Amino acid sequence: MPATTATETLYASITQPPNRVHSTNRPPSLATLKTICSETASTKQYPHCEGIESNVPIYNLLKFDPTDSTTASALQEEWYNILHSGPGVFVLRNMYSDKALLEKVNGVFQKIIDHERSSSAKKGDHFAGNGKNDRIWNSFSKHGLQDPMSFFEYYSNSWLALVSDAWLGPGYCITAQVNIVRPGGEAQTVHRDYHLGFQTAEECARYPKAMHNASQFLTLQGAVAHSDMPNGTGSTRLLPFSQRFEEGFMAYRLPEFNEFFLSKYVSLPLSMGDGIFFNPALFHAAGNNQSTDFVRKANLLQISSAFGKTMETVDGLPLLERCWDALKQKYDVEGFSAEVTAFVSAVAAGYPFPTNLDVRTAAPGGLAPESEQQTVLKALQENWDKQEIIGAINQIREDSRA
Repeated sequence: MPATTATETLYASITQPPNRVHSTNRPPSLATLKTICSETASTKQYPHCEGIESNVPIYNLLKFDPTDSTTASALQEEWYNILHSGPGVFVLRNMYSDKALLEKVNGVFQKIIDHERSSSAKKGDHFAGNGKNDRIWNSFSKHGLQDPMSFFEYYSNSWLALVSDAWLGPGYCITAQVNIVRPGGEAQTVHRDYHLGFQTAEECARYPKAMHNASQFLTLQGAVAHSDMPNGTGSTRLLPFSQRFEEGFMAYRLPEFNEFFLSKYVSLPLSMGDGIFFNPALFHAAGNNQSTDFVRKANLLQISSAFGKTMETVDGLPLLERCWDALKQKYDVEGFSAEVTAFVSAVAAGYPFPTNLDVRTAAPGGLAPESEQQTVLKALQENWDKQEIIGAINQIREDSRA
């Protein structure tokens, strides 16, 4: 029998493409993950960072002006590269420098927790034991309805808009969930996040490999520290570079991968007002609060691409209604400042689809109808009153129905 020629070998590799899906019957390669996670980040790669701790780039935002377009663009470039092909996680020191605002928001969160605790409903918690943490689902909407002014101040943060846009582009959607871990609170199990991170291994195996890669580009995970988080209080455990492991959504539940995570994870102390952002495919887990008297508080941010589906349903209209007067006053003083546009991006839909194109035709000179965000910006510019803008958004929603 003649030997196989090089041409025949090449042809065979072309005509026999790799498997379409991952399989629960083919164990992921731990050796590959170990190789990926053996890399080291360098400040030469991220020249605007203040330093790198345990492979995590640290940025001190007090050194930068978010309205400086050149600096903002350079920071976004670095943040994107970190999330995409670098360590997968970075810290923004002093993202919220107004500690009085955070204390006020903490008070709002506590009122919501007290109210919900008085109900008989049980609260679950992702990747952690039920009832061990205080959790507010959809803290975004509940905060806005409970205290519109502090909500307005909180989500008009221009750094939040800049980092969201860096990974997701325009039209992103914000959801948020408060997590408060009391002394003795246990660590989460290692995991990846939404979308495929919230599926079983069997469900993940039904999705083509391309969707495993796509999942990480549809979400930005983040958190704002609402208290200091010194060592021992359970700041998030992280495995830098692990977002690059293609089989990660199939692997993280397996014991050998959990053992590797527990042997190699890093965890950074945070100060009140710091932000941490990471690729949702990064192996991570909240740590255990080993203190006897310290309560760890964080507002978890899950920001979704306009092209994806958010984990929680948020109706921005009542939030816009509550905050319209404050937004107009700020616009009258500042115009379309970074804070004004950041808040509009947080509460109004920036992507006009899905819609009814029989009713909502493309805007003049465009390919798509006007989005809610564009309508809000126009309303500010033309000095609409509250009834006009709420009516216009309601009309957009009505006209978008089938």
